[in-house]
Amino acid sequence: MWDASKCDLCGDCLTRCLYVNYDKKRAASEMQALMDGKEAGILSKCVTCCACREYCPTAADPFDLILKMLEKTKSYPISAEGVNMFGLAPTIPSEVIKGDQGKPVLSLCVMQLPEGTIGGQMFDGMTIAKGGDFFCYIGYVHAGLESPVARGAQKFVDNIAALGKEVVFLHDDCYAMVEAKVKDYGIKAPFKYMHLLEYMRNYLRDNRSKITRLGIKVAYQRPCASRYTPEKDVFVDEIFELIGAERPARKYERENALCCTGAFVRVYPQLAAGVQAKNVDDALQSGADALVTLCPMCDRVLRRPAAERGLRKIYITDLCRMALGEKAFPA
Repeated sequence: MWDASKCDLCGDCLTRCLYVNYDKKRAASEMQALMDGKEAGILSKCVTCCACREYCPTAADPFDLILKMLEKTKSYPISAEGVNMFGLAPTIPSEVIKGDQGKPVLSLCVMQLPEGTIGGQMFDGMTIAKGGDFFCYIGYVHAGLESPVARGAQKFVDNIAALGKEVVFLHDDCYAMVEAKVKDYGIKAPFKYMHLLEYMRNYLRDNRSKITRLGIKVAYQRPCASRYTPEKDVFVDEIFELIGAERPARKYERENALCCTGAFVRVYPQLAAGVQAKNVDDALQSGADALVTLCPMCDRVLRRPAAERGLRKIYITDLCRMALGEKAFPA
C-alpha cells in the first residue's frame, strides 16, 4: 500500500522503469504531482508491470499510488471488453477435485495450463481447486484498476479458507494476494499456504535420488506479480541447482526483468511486440537452451515468439518433470 511518509523522491521507481526514459528530476516531479493528486506523464506510459514497487528502496509502494491515480483519472487505455474479461473470471464454473486426505490443495485460480503440467509424482494425490471461486482479482491491476482487488480480497480469502487444507498456489497472482495485498486491506489469511516454487523445491530436495540432472542452460521469465513477493526468487535458483539447470546471467532478469507483455499486449501492441523480441533475444544471447515460465499467461504469450526464433519454451513444472524422468526434453 502506498505510504507517502516513506517516499523521499529519490526517483528510482521511474528512472529504473524499462518502459520510459526518465531522469531523476522528471521522476521526482511526476511523483510529487501524483502525491498531490494531479495527473502526470507516467499515467499515459505505465504498462502496469508493477516493477516500480520493487525498485523503490524505501518500500513506499509507488505502483499502488500510480494504480490508484490510473483508476481515478481513467488514464489506462484499456477497452471495455478488456475490463469485462476480468469481470467474467469470477463467473467461471468452479470445481474441487478431491485428492488424498493428507495432501494439500493445489489452487489453479482460473488459469488455463499447458497440457500435462500438473501430472506426475509431484502433484499426485493433491486436491485441485479451480474456477471463479478461486479467482484472486490481482489481474485487475493490468486494467488500471485497484478497487476491484480491494472488493474481492475478502471473498477470495474466504473461498480458499473453506477448502479446509493447506494450499499451494500455482498462480503467482494468487500468492501475491495472500502474501501482500490482503494485508493492505487489514485481512488475514486463516490458512497455511505456500507458493508452487517452494512446494516444488521441497519435493525435489526430498527426492534427490529420483533426479537426473539435466545439464542445460535455461532463461527464466519472471512474472509481473513477483514484484509483490520478490523474495521467493531464491526458490527458482534452488530448483535449477537441484535439477542441473544453469540460469545464465542476462540483461532482462531478476529485478531488471521485462514483462511478458500479457499485461498490455492489447493496449500497446507495437510496444508489446518489441518487448517480446527483447525477451527472446536476451535468452538466446545468453546461450539458453530454453525459456522457462512460471506464469501460465507468460507461457501462452511467449510460445509463438520463442518458437519463431527456434527457442524452446518450457513451463517450469514440465522442466522439473523432465529431471524426474517423466517427460523428455524437447528436440
